[in-house]
This record gives sequence, C-alpha cells and structure tokens, in this order.
Amino acid sequence: MAEAFKSLLEVKDLNAWYGESHILHGVDFEVNDGEVVTLLGRNGAGKTTTLKSVMGMVERREGSIRFKGSETTKLTSNRIAGFGLAICPEERGIFSSLNVEENLLLPPEVAPGGLSLERIYELFPNLKERLKSQGTKLSGGEQQMLAIGRILRTGAKMLLLDEPTEGLAPVIVQQIGRTLTKLKAEGFTILLVEQNFRFAATVADRHYVMENGRVVDMIPNTQLEASMGKLHEYLGV
Repeated sequence: MAEAFKSLLEVKDLNAWYGESHILHGVDFEVNDGEVVTLLGRNGAGKTTTLKSVMGMVERREGSIRFKGSETTKLTSNRIAGFGLAICPEERGIFSSLNVEENLLLPPEVAPGGLSLERIYELFPNLKERLKSQGTKLSGGEQQMLAIGRILRTGAKMLLLDEPTEGLAPVIVQQIGRTLTKLKAEGFTILLVEQNFRFAATVADRHYVMENGRVVDMIPNTQLEASMGKLHEYLGV
C-alpha cells in the first residue's frame, strides 16, 4: 500500500539568499494534495523567492522542503521538476521568435499525464485562434494563458504560479480564475503568489500571509471576510 502523505508540499524553517542578501527567514507552510493555496503579501515580502526556493532556483537555501514525502532541498531544479512540479514565472518567459504552438511544445515532459494540446485549447480558446501567431504578437492576457498552458503539457501535477493576474484586464482575470477552478477539479494542486486578494478569494482554499521573509498568518478562505481588517493591515490596502 502506498504511503499516505500528510501534505503534498511541506516547507519548514526555509531560509534563502541571493548572494549576501538573506531574503527568507524561517518560512513554514504546507499545501495538501488538490488544494489551491495563495501566498499573500506586499512587494518584497518574499513570495516570489519562496516559489523559486521550492523549485531550487535560488543561489542558496537551508531548511526543509518535502514534496510527496521526499526531501528536495539539496536537489537541482531539473530533478525537482521530475517529481511533477512546474513554475510559471511572473515574467512569463514566452519565446518571441516562436509561435503559440511551438511555445507550447517546447518544454520537455517531466511526468506522464500532461494535458494534450487539444485540452489546453479547450481551457484557453484564445490560444487556438492564435496558433500561428508569434509570441510578441500576443496580448498580455494571451501570453499568460500560453505560459500556464505550456506547463500543463509537462505532466506536472503541482503548479507554482507567480502573479498570474498582474496587469491583466478584469475579463481575462475572470477567465484565468475559471481555468484554475477547472484545473483544481481535475486534480491539480496550485500554489499561487498573488497581490490581488479579491481574485485569490475566488479560487483558493487557504491563504498564507508573508511579511519580511516570514509567514505571519494563515487564513482559511471561509474566514477571509471576517479577517478583512487584519488583512488590510498586512497588505496596506
């Protein structure tokens, strides 16, 4: 019988550095299988560094990061990806010289079970309409859809999304929200960095609040309305 894991992702006492800069100071949180969890916080709180640390994309990290029960802190990014993790960075990383289809086919498969191109086009009909368009010809919203679609093809079952709604029109934000809800229903687990907690409230199960490189609070989505006062204080909104 397969071992049961309390959490899909479990982070304990995580410290991270860029050069001499000590960014994360003992971060603790966990994400259960099938959850959508957000990291909320002001700019500079350490949210993006936390995602990059989980993927092994920082110069130095200490502490414990366990995925599916396996310690990954000492592993390289490509080894971590092989466990079924994928990151969609804030800058999206679309290759401007490639068209939509070529961008989607670029990343290697890391695990079986990735979504087919047909399924990705069902989730993001805009991409099917722009199939042969170069990356530079896409709108910001279409680029974000392409960046998410690209990692869905890899077979990763846990998605790390960094500010997926940043700078997008409200109608596109709603579309991305609906897509994340569908992905959760299909068994994906999502760790989401978001500044827009109103959007986060529409998709997430729980919210971790970060300040100064630490997790300072955890708010279940069911308690978000009752926690608005302290959330406004945390986020300065």
